Order: sequence, then structure tokens, then C-alpha cells
Amino acid sequence: MKKKNIVNLIRYYVEKNDSGFRNEACEVAKDFDANGDSQLAEYITALMSNTNVFVPQANDEHLTFLQKMESSQDPLPLPSVIEKDIIGIINAIQKNVGINKFLFQGAPGTGKTESVKQIARILERELFCVNFDTVIDSKLGQTSKNIASLFGELNRFPHPERLIVLFDEIDAIALDRTNANDLREMGRATSAILKGFDGLNEQIPVIATTNLFKNFDKALVRRFDSIVDFNRYSQEELVDVAESILNSYLAKFKCAGRNSRLFRKILSKSKKFPYPGELKNLIKTSVAFSDSNVECDYLKRIYETLLGAIPGNLEKLKEQGFTVREIEIISGVSKSQVARALQEG
Repeated sequence: MKKKNIVNLIRYYVEKNDSGFRNEACEVAKDFDANGDSQLAEYITALMSNTNVFVPQANDEHLTFLQKMESSQDPLPLPSVIEKDIIGIINAIQKNVGINKFLFQGAPGTGKTESVKQIARILERELFCVNFDTVIDSKLGQTSKNIASLFGELNRFPHPERLIVLFDEIDAIALDRTNANDLREMGRATSAILKGFDGLNEQIPVIATTNLFKNFDKALVRRFDSIVDFNRYSQEELVDVAESILNSYLAKFKCAGRNSRLFRKILSKSKKFPYPGELKNLIKTSVAFSDSNVECDYLKRIYETLLGAIPGNLEKLKEQGFTVREIEIISGVSKSQVARALQEG
């Protein structure tokens, strides 16, 4: 190995020039092999075949338009119809056949962003999110220039096969140009996105989310290989999801007392049933704030959040369909007192 090989290896590492680094390492291996040290040459080749060794990684600090996100370790129950779509996307990414652009659309709290985190975890990939605060600029024409730079940043990643890129709420820069207040500026931004997607390395999976699919630019819609609708929850599926979330937090916070029947009954009384995102926050807070010395105290808190203040007139709880035992749990009044109050009422 010559001095120039050492210098080149250091230079390529500092410049984060992955291909240059690898080529130089291969030259070093060939040099050792030519000089009779085939064992060392094979060792270097084996090291280079391991993508986690001697490979310059993308430095988060030098990213202008992207920020790293942690994948999710929390369970994410989904309706089977959406779950099948997510599994299909995972399969497509693993096959690496150029199907790499996906759009998740649906109301807030339906699990779009959380699903992306789960996909990153399952595939053991690094997740990067586009930071629209750095992309969108008040200066005329600068946003479209930033979008072009963003895609340049993406295409320079040394190992695209290890990434997933999230355009969370992409409608911030991709609403229908015909409904935009500034058609020229929106047109330039959308054109830059279209061009960026067309030139994107097919090894980089991109998942975008939107709450405003009806206002989404139609030309950009056609750029996506698959669109997943996250609004496909039935009432029963939402209740199942809620119970799964509850069981997870009861175990996490080591809370004793579980009454699935009463929990589901309280949920059924809600006129506007929350989507999983809101449910998760509601349940997490209720369980965390509950008194561990009071049986199923979290159910009282869930009732108050969904249905309002617990009525002082226990007869109203009975009218809602709750049994004496259930009223005891919700109100905190002993069963004997509940029974006496209901008799007197």
C-alpha cells in the first residue's frame, strides 16, 4: 500500500465520497494480493462487503433540509385493510424494483406518520423527515430553488438503500395550483417537486402524508406508485384499536385493574369517536394521571374526557346504560350507596 492510498482513503472519508472510498479500498486489496498477501486482501474485501464497516455515513449536522427521526417502538394497531397495504409497501421496498414513492392520505390522527415510523423500524432503516421550515422561503422563487437543493441532498446520500424519507404534510408545498393564491409561486414550487421526484434515486423510498388530499395537485398524485387511504376505520375497528392501546399503556405503567367491557361501553357513548392519534393521547394521559390506589380510576378520566363531567345525579348514568357496579367505578360512589340512590330516585 502506497502513501497516496492512505491519503486518498482519508480524503474520501472526510469528503464523504463513498464510491471513491470503496474504489480506493479495492485498489489497496488488489495491491496486497499482487504482493502475495492474499489473506489480507480477502480480509479487506470482506470488510468492505459489510455495509456497516469502513463506510462514511451521512452526517446529520450537514443536512440542510432533512432531519433524522426516531422509528417507533410502540404498537400500532391498524384495520386489516390498511395493514395489508402497509405490508405491501414493505414488500415493495425490500424488492427494490423502483416502486419507491407512496402517499398516505387521511384525516389527522389516523396513523399516517406513525405507520411510516413503523415501516422504518421493520425494515431497520434510518428515517429522515423533510423540514419544510427550511424549504419554504418568503423570497420569490427561493422555495423552488430550495426544493431542487433538497432533492440534490437526497440523491447524495451514500447509502440510499438504508433510508426512508418522509414528506410529512406535503400539502404545505403541493396544494392544487389552480386553487393557490399565488399561482406563479405555487406553480414554480410544484414544478420543482415534480422534477425532483422524476430525478429521484429509485433506491430511496419516499412516503408523503397529507390531510388535504382533495386539494392535492393532480400532477403530483400521478407521481406516486401507491396511495393508501387511512380513513378506512369502522366503529368496531376503532374500538378494537382503542382497547389495544389501553392494554399497552396499562402494562407499560403497571396499572392494576382492567375492565374492557366498561371501557368499550364508555367509548360507545361518544358521539364523535376519536381517531387513533387522539385516542392514544387521551388514553395515555388518563392512565398516567390515574390513582393507582383507586380501581380503574383511568376509566373515570376517560369518561370525563369523552362524555363530559360525571353527573352528580346517578340516575343519569343509569339512563346511559351503566350497571350499578359500573356506576360505582365511574363515580367513585360505593355500590351500596349507588343502589340506594337509584332506589330513592
